[in-house]
Amino acid sequence: MKVALVGTGFMGRMHASVYGTLGNAELVALVDKSPERAEPLSNGGSIPIFTTLEEAITSVDIDAVDICLPTDLHAEFTVKAAEFCKHVLCEKPMAMSLDECDAMILAARRNGVRLMIAHCIRFWPEYAYLTKLKETGELGKLLSVNMTRYGEFPSWSESNWLSDEKRAGGGAFDMHIHDTDYALGLFGDPVEMSAYGTDDGNGRGIGQIFTTMRFADGALAHLEGGWNLPHHTPFKMAFRAIFEKGAAIMDGGPLTIYRPNTEPMVPEFPKMEAAGGGNISDMGGYYHEIKYFVDRVLSGEPFEITNAESSRRTTEVVLEEIQQAKGRGQ
Repeated sequence: MKVALVGTGFMGRMHASVYGTLGNAELVALVDKSPERAEPLSNGGSIPIFTTLEEAITSVDIDAVDICLPTDLHAEFTVKAAEFCKHVLCEKPMAMSLDECDAMILAARRNGVRLMIAHCIRFWPEYAYLTKLKETGELGKLLSVNMTRYGEFPSWSESNWLSDEKRAGGGAFDMHIHDTDYALGLFGDPVEMSAYGTDDGNGRGIGQIFTTMRFADGALAHLEGGWNLPHHTPFKMAFRAIFEKGAAIMDGGPLTIYRPNTEPMVPEFPKMEAAGGGNISDMGGYYHEIKYFVDRVLSGEPFEITNAESSRRTTEVVLEEIQQAKGRGQ
């Protein structure tokens, strides 16, 4: 598969490092309004750099477009790529509104191309292992999950776009959406949800959010996420899953499985060094999501772990969380 990468900031660099490991996909074009930022990814100049997507598509043979742009540009560029009949992998969050999500889905359907949103946590090895534990019933029914994701404000974004709620949606939207998406993938739609959050009053939106969800089978999920911690605060992602016959905990150390009257077990996962920088020390989740996209498009198989419709639903739920938090006056 021949891929054009649009946006070569932090996440674009991460995606580029993955394509360098795949045998059935290659980067054939880089698109960035600042060509000098794309230069380090050009493989010594062998991958051409363009300042517009239109120029790239009309100059190079391309099968798919990978969009790693600010969230407020996702819909525009996804629709544009689909109108050129190119498959699309777009970073999360899907878009800033449900209308934009619908426009993206419609454009892909109308032009007969595949659209997937890069919700990487469903593919992250430890979280995928938790999903398998639930599906197999190995530890009995999953009773509750507590998920945490927080860190300092990501000030590394180009032109500091993440600080603008109108462009990024705040920490509750951009960061916390990871765990909302995973919870929906694990349990389905909540039958009840209550969200509280804090707004720092700096135009960034809800910086920290706390949400409790109850699902049809009685399971509970409590999600905490945000980016309003002081500079140098370590990034943390963690979960604690309680089953009828055990627990799966990842919190400050490796994922560990606990069973009654049995020694704790630590699953082993292959680690892949990340070249993108930022707060990611392991590109496993990014590798698996991008490989999944490439493999499924080439084979024609449907997207089952995540798809555009499930990503739209995730967007809808997170927007409801934010509305609840704001309605309670934070």
